[in-house]
Amino acid sequence: MKIRSSLKTIKSRHKACRVVRRKGRVYVINKTNPRFKARAG
Repeated sequence: MKIRSSLKTIKSRHKACRVVRRKGRVYVINKTNPRFKARAG
């Protein structure tokens, strides 16, 4: 899990990336390739 200030670049790296808001934090999750998990804030 990477912690980044900007998630826009990570989201565009893979087709299956989804941006999700949970408990006031923004996450990028990827079911097919879990390597791309990230969090902002």
